[in-house]
Amino acid sequence: MEKQPRILVSQFMLKNRVFEVTLNRLFLTWKELNARKKRVSGSIHNTFKVGFCLAKVLHRTRGVTSGSHCVPVSEIIAVQETEVDNIQTKDEGKWQKMSQKTVETYPYAFTVFYVERARQHRWRCGNVTFFCNDGLLRQQWVQAIKEQLSLQTCRPKHLLVYINPYGGKQQGKQIYEQKVVQLFTLASISTDVIVTERANHARDHLKTEADLKKYDGIVCVGGDGMFSEVIHGLISRTQTDSGVDQNCAHEKLVQCNLRVGIIPAGSTDCICYATIGINDPVTSALHIIVGDSQALDVCSVHHNDTFLKYSVSLLGYGFYGDILADSEKKRWMGPARYDFSGIKTFLSHHYYEGTVSFQPATDILGNPRDKTKCRSGCYVCQHNGQLFSEEIRDESVEGGVSENEDEREWKVVKGKFLAINAASMSCACPRSPKGLSPAAHLADGTTDIILVRKCSRLNFLRHLLRHTSKDDQFDLTFIEVHRVRKFKFTPKYCESEDTDVKDVRKKLFSQICRDHPACSCTSVNSNWNCDGEILDHAAVEVGVHCQLIKLFARGIEEKAGV
Repeated sequence: MEKQPRILVSQFMLKNRVFEVTLNRLFLTWKELNARKKRVSGSIHNTFKVGFCLAKVLHRTRGVTSGSHCVPVSEIIAVQETEVDNIQTKDEGKWQKMSQKTVETYPYAFTVFYVERARQHRWRCGNVTFFCNDGLLRQQWVQAIKEQLSLQTCRPKHLLVYINPYGGKQQGKQIYEQKVVQLFTLASISTDVIVTERANHARDHLKTEADLKKYDGIVCVGGDGMFSEVIHGLISRTQTDSGVDQNCAHEKLVQCNLRVGIIPAGSTDCICYATIGINDPVTSALHIIVGDSQALDVCSVHHNDTFLKYSVSLLGYGFYGDILADSEKKRWMGPARYDFSGIKTFLSHHYYEGTVSFQPATDILGNPRDKTKCRSGCYVCQHNGQLFSEEIRDESVEGGVSENEDEREWKVVKGKFLAINAASMSCACPRSPKGLSPAAHLADGTTDIILVRKCSRLNFLRHLLRHTSKDDQFDLTFIEVHRVRKFKFTPKYCESEDTDVKDVRKKLFSQICRDHPACSCTSVNSNWNCDGEILDHAAVEVGVHCQLIKLFARGIEEKAGV
């Protein structure tokens, strides 16, 4: 890395020791001076500073020695002038009050707030206070750091915030006010807050009323359902403003300019976990503050040229669709309903017949079984995203769909399936750290379709248990996995173009089966679980839109914290 010219270099006091502190365009660094240099006369004791604590990751990756510390300017949250009275510093894990002599000798101080990494991808707001005996020098440092922060143009200044007060344990508003507001205020981020009052409130407001030009981003406080509302509103608004017909399954959708941030406060927060690595409101808020950006693929789901839903994580038919349908009837149980419905669905062991046709993604890097995990700065996502960008440019020049798009081979698979899952990301969560497809990528323009054919309960249990083990979960004879750009599914008994799940059941179930729920007859059709929402139609057409939206995230860091 090219050496950056210094902007400021000074000596400051930290824990009664002298540190040389350097600020350049990329880093704030400090290094303790040796004991002999501490014992200089008072005229040389210009200024002194409080030290800085940075994660060991930075020490290792940036080659910093144990006696030297640094923090990227991009991860400095704010800087403030500080009153020295009653200031406390943390030394070897214990809080200690600054001595009266030190306060009298060095009456000027300023505090820098920064991102501090902890275990399991958790971020915290750390701080360090610099002490000196020169008020002009303090002002010079504060001004210089603020100028460097102003150059971080990716950082948001004005955000639109939606809070779901009903999701999860109904603590969304409390979480935002207690853990997020003070951080946004510290970072000088202004917000317009809307507490939603009904289902799809955020979606409808974004589609019709919100003045999106005023904002640098959108934040949703809630679970995956709230996030789904926000992206549906944002994507729909973007397509409407751009004159794109969402009902056309073959339309190229226009990318959304505004980034979306997630403050986890729901029953399930899989999107947050898969893009940051932890469900923690403070960590998410800090990613928003520093202006991180992570592109995300979005699947559009259509039925007979009618738009149904967008999906960013899981489309599940069969097992996961049945779990969702059953759990919706038991919302009074809270998050425990998923465990109950999961066991019930496993024991019922229903299978469904149908045809899956798909367009394999054979011309890109990566495959579902290569064990390459998507991480921050993922090369696969960057490479494949560039390929798709070039395709879009070619199509715009030619004025239509490219020849390659038309000529790509479609494959067809027919059979009886316990589950059909399409994972656009790993779908990892605290209960399944590997997820449904461990090698799926966030922004490579594909989805991994997993076909689980009819098998015994024992074999299906083996498949489910492999979600948490180190074994190849696709190395089973009844499992197929394909990385695809598009796919279609047609149930065996859903041949009429206007037939949906409810109509099929009305036609094919006898009155006896309807009147007696204990009947053991196998259902003809399942439901599609679309990111935690049920789709009425079983016959669907799904296409992947590469990097359609962006999040305030950076992907899961390979090495995170100590």
